[in-house]
Amino acid sequence: MTALRKYQRLESPGLWREHPSAQLREVIVGLREATLVLSDPKTEMALSQWSLPALQRLNPGKVPALFAPGLDDEETLEVEDSDMTAALETVRSALERRRPKPGRLRGVLLGGFGAVLGALAVFWLPARLIDYTTAMLPPATRADLGKLALQDLTELTGSPCSTLAGTDASVALGLRLNRTQPPHVLVLRELAMPLHLPGDLVLLPAKLLETADGPEAIAGYVLAETQRAAATDPTHALLTEAGLLATVRLLASGAIDPQALDGYGQTLLAQAPADLPTETLLAAFKTAGVSSTPYAYALDKTGEATLPLIEADPLPQGSQPPLLDDAGWLNLQAICAS
Repeated sequence: MTALRKYQRLESPGLWREHPSAQLREVIVGLREATLVLSDPKTEMALSQWSLPALQRLNPGKVPALFAPGLDDEETLEVEDSDMTAALETVRSALERRRPKPGRLRGVLLGGFGAVLGALAVFWLPARLIDYTTAMLPPATRADLGKLALQDLTELTGSPCSTLAGTDASVALGLRLNRTQPPHVLVLRELAMPLHLPGDLVLLPAKLLETADGPEAIAGYVLAETQRAAATDPTHALLTEAGLLATVRLLASGAIDPQALDGYGQTLLAQAPADLPTETLLAAFKTAGVSSTPYAYALDKTGEATLPLIEADPLPQGSQPPLLDDAGWLNLQAICAS
């Protein structure tokens, strides 16, 4: 709809009243594709979500504008911002013009509309709600979700390895690769392949460290997982697994029931890693200042299958600055020794 596309992602302050006896509460009013989202300005968590087609203006022509999610609803929203008021009125008018008029086919149209609504409720709404929630979650909540997923996974793989010196080395490696958003590198004994989880968690099998010739190869695995996470947000996959009810509860309370992720570890272990374009990997190596050749040979000892990573190595003379000193590398390799 042209009227809606013009105002997509518009936001403004507002005053929300949940029911007639409730106090007014400051919110951020966000105009989205099919909904009006009211969020807490401090936590950015959604407090209420209204359907645009059902939106009603209760005081036409007056300021501040007073809206309700429907004629019979108790919630109200005061909007003083002129741009947001104009946007909501424009969208309401456009939707009103598109509403079918009563006529001979009214019964047929209502039946068809009901079927469409049913289909939307089953197929469209869950996917869009998960999309919306994924985009809205702050980093702290993503980190909490990653910990819950890890908790379920460790029932199959055992807990992450930990030594004081080894953990220091893993933290140093993450900071060396990305100082502004460092990956949190964990090593698990029984893990079969590298994985990534929400909250910038990167999980590595202990066997990779035991057989690697140096930290550059391990850095390659970490960079590959961060690129997979960037391409497909792991939070979205987690919420899809948790389901619609858990997602709604997360939006309402900021937390998720751990039982909603029962068995998610098995799902993660059964997934094959997504292929990454060579250009994407090389760009990540270049940005991080890491040589791609050691990683290429770690994937294929002959180098035949990974020749593009070798020939186009952005740092053929070696990583600069070095990823870890000798002591740090030995400590990282020995993180599962105890």
